[in-house]
Amino acid sequence: MSGGKPSSKREGVQEYEVESHASVNTEVEVHVEHEAIFHDHVPIVSYYNDRITPLLDAVDRLRQLQVVKEGIQLPTIVVVGDQSSGKSSVLESLACINLPRGDGICTRVPLIMRLKHHPSLVPEIFLQFKDKTVPTDEAHVADAINLATGEIAGNGKGISNTELTLVVKKNGVPDLTLVDLPGITRVPVHGQPENIYEQIANIIMKYISPNESVILNVLSASVDFSTCESIMMSQKVDKKGERTLAVVTKVDKSPEGLLEKVTSNDVNIGLGYVCVRNRIGNESYEDARKEEAALFATHQLLSKIDESTVGIQVLAQKLVQIQANIIAKCLPDIVRKIDEKLKMSISELNGMPRRLLSVAEVMAAFTGIIGSSQESLRKILVRGEIDEYSHKNNMHGTARLVEMLNEFSTELQKCSDHTKNFMIKEIEVLEETKGIELPNILPHTAILTILKQKVEEISELPIEFVEKVWAYIGGVVISVLNHHSANYRQLQLFIVQAAHKLLDKMKDRSIDWVTEIVQMEKETDYTCNPEYMKEWNKLIAQQQVVIDNITTFGSSKVTIDGSRDVVVGDLRCHKHILLEAFDLKMRMIAYWKIVLMRLVDNMALHLQLSIRNFVNKEMEKEIINALLGTGGGVAIERMLEEPPSVASKRERLNTSIKLLRESKEVLANIRDKIEWGDH
Repeated sequence: MSGGKPSSKREGVQEYEVESHASVNTEVEVHVEHEAIFHDHVPIVSYYNDRITPLLDAVDRLRQLQVVKEGIQLPTIVVVGDQSSGKSSVLESLACINLPRGDGICTRVPLIMRLKHHPSLVPEIFLQFKDKTVPTDEAHVADAINLATGEIAGNGKGISNTELTLVVKKNGVPDLTLVDLPGITRVPVHGQPENIYEQIANIIMKYISPNESVILNVLSASVDFSTCESIMMSQKVDKKGERTLAVVTKVDKSPEGLLEKVTSNDVNIGLGYVCVRNRIGNESYEDARKEEAALFATHQLLSKIDESTVGIQVLAQKLVQIQANIIAKCLPDIVRKIDEKLKMSISELNGMPRRLLSVAEVMAAFTGIIGSSQESLRKILVRGEIDEYSHKNNMHGTARLVEMLNEFSTELQKCSDHTKNFMIKEIEVLEETKGIELPNILPHTAILTILKQKVEEISELPIEFVEKVWAYIGGVVISVLNHHSANYRQLQLFIVQAAHKLLDKMKDRSIDWVTEIVQMEKETDYTCNPEYMKEWNKLIAQQQVVIDNITTFGSSKVTIDGSRDVVVGDLRCHKHILLEAFDLKMRMIAYWKIVLMRLVDNMALHLQLSIRNFVNKEMEKEIINALLGTGGGVAIERMLEEPPSVASKRERLNTSIKLLRESKEVLANIRDKIEWGDH
């Protein structure tokens, strides 16, 4: 309305009515409705009442349900202004009731004013706060607001962000919902906190930041608009002013230059300006409107301002129209957001650990978890099936175990270097274990001594391998148990704890077993494997050739088994024992192959048996015994109690779902109106 002046004031009014979807088209009808706006009915009612009032009621109901706590913003007209800007006077004129007045901040809490045209001549006024409703009347409404504010924010001069709702059902008032916020002040007075400005600013920014909020900025005609705190705040969130409407008050006190201010629009007020006269003293609202009309009609300067931008009637019309537009625009999106949020909350609740209510349910849950976990572990660790974890290679149990066995075998082979210090160790042992016996007989003590030394060299590898394997198996087992017990958080911790204990036991058993196996290989020598004699016969056949190369030709390198080149030192000084040393070396080479193969084979068999026992017997027995053992009854009772964090989350989700379902029901009752608004 500030961008240019219509050809005539009356044409300007009529043009505005058409833009507002007016159902009246003649100047007479518009004039009659303007005259009657605060008498028997509201002219906007004839345009919007049948469609907008139900929508407005629905939005108010959503606000009462506090759907904003779910992150769903509601279309809101937010009233802001500097202290003493005339904000309360404007709201009084719209509601036709007296609001609290006095020095300092009059509004100390967000005041939601729900104005509703009432066919009865007897007004109905009440306050809603802290889940209670307090009825009042026109004569006592200001006192009732003060009492309620004191209950919410205390009886001092501090402020609170807890909302207070004022419902005014009165004949002749426009259907509007406005949120009145504390007036902006920078300097705290006695009894106010030092950071009163920051507190007020935080409340204002909370309400005006959402794109669904329309900002009704109340400005005194006497101030420079560009320096107003309320303007600077609104420009932070609405830089182009697309959702800001300005009301200029006290125009009778500062008429000079007002026309230029509202037409130049230096502060980006996108929804335009409306200039109003404040009610003076004990004027009746009807007299105040007459005085206002006369002022703008006859004042030398104010009469030049376009008629479509002056007066409380015009402000009421604009607010109703803006409110209708913003509600019609936002409601379809609100419906969508409520649906999405409800689905998300239900899905999250369904995904929470199931609550167990009896011992029977606990036992049934245990049985189900153990049974399903056993079947998964049989697939992963016994049968080698990968369908449950096709994309997680680490859960392909049998394949990973084979890889670990192959690595174990390779590590053992690396420790079997027969070419290093060739025959030196054998010569030393033979020299130290010789006895009074036939010269061509190898002492059994020499064989055992060499064997013991070789087993000592690799004795840590089997234990390290066992620990590595059980660490992997433990990871798989815990992952499977966590997966199958995910919906029973109170059981999950117990089951996993019991599984950890069993895994430690199984690992210790394997370590004990492999330690005994290593000790057995260290202390005794035996094999019935024909490969031993076959390998020894092949190696011993080279004995004379190798000995001749060492003793006759002084070779420093000899070839064994036709392929292995061995570097030898000067062994000619040990001619008397070279034959026995070579025989002992070849026997140990042939036998060591059997020892290493036996270690790997036995380890594989032991692991398979241990895994099968764990999955098929031990796991179920361990967990059930832990449940029913000492203190088992107490353990079960504890499982019936949800952890505080889980219980709190469940309660929050149930509350959210209840709220969203009620909100959805509210909107379902006006679905046809929402579709109209969307069109």
